Amino acid sequence: MQLLLGFTTILVVIACGTALAHTGVLDARSQRTLGEIAFFVASPALMVVTISDVEVSGAVTNLAASGGALTTCFVLYALVARLRWRLDAGSVLIGSLSSSYVNAGNLGLAIAAYVVGDITIVVPTLLIQMLVVQPAALVVLDRITGRGAGSSALLRRLTTNPLTVAALLGVVLAVTGWELPTLVASPLELLAGAAIPMMLLSYGAALRLSPAVGRTGHTREVVLVSVLKLAVMPVLAWLLGVALDLSDQLLLGVVVTAALPTAQNIFLHATRYRVGEDVARESILVTTLASLPVVLAVALLLG
Repeated sequence: MQLLLGFTTILVVIACGTALAHTGVLDARSQRTLGEIAFFVASPALMVVTISDVEVSGAVTNLAASGGALTTCFVLYALVARLRWRLDAGSVLIGSLSSSYVNAGNLGLAIAAYVVGDITIVVPTLLIQMLVVQPAALVVLDRITGRGAGSSALLRRLTTNPLTVAALLGVVLAVTGWELPTLVASPLELLAGAAIPMMLLSYGAALRLSPAVGRTGHTREVVLVSVLKLAVMPVLAWLLGVALDLSDQLLLGVVVTAALPTAQNIFLHATRYRVGEDVARESILVTTLASLPVVLAVALLLG
């Protein structure tokens, strides 16, 4: 029931964004503004709050299985998109992220708590994405879109990107056990609470303001993303988990996490950098709708 509630909640908020765009309350400019606010303010606050609360010491137990499945799907998409379809670097990157970057920070934490019974199971994937995949992707997107050139600009972008800085701060707080002063923590928590609704509303508005799924000429990319995300990635996670002799509960958590839909963050980045927006938008919609039965099947088979 909690799993169904989590998916329903996401879809309802997305529908609200679509309705706001349909009635004219949100237009293309305001939709992008929502994404910008989420990128620079709300999402960094969410990262600090989320990562600082996780138990880092338990993150190493399933790191290999989670990271291996993520990396393999990322590389598989990149190989097909670049070598077979000859897509540009930005489109390849967004597609690769869509096929491997899971909704761990929002849906993943809830599912880990209600389905698996242990929130620390989703931590390795969360940390890999926030501290390795996302910062590296943002650096590449900066270079591709001309926002940074040269080693000094690269370092500056890496150390000043709000999402990267927030993730690192969250890790420091989690490792050291330090707690932020209430004067700082309270507004951070308030802003963090706005991150996911803003991303979902922006995404819902984009669905209404953009061509329908299948009409943008990116069907092959979305199909490949969906197959990798919802079929290949969970199977890889299961194979790696079995090979590493993970416990039943840990194996369930790793596979369920791998079967989660593409994260909203990918559309946020695609919108921010104006690259791969159609693929990100359609992939998130398709995988979000299709992942519920996949996750339920995994829970029944391994639970």
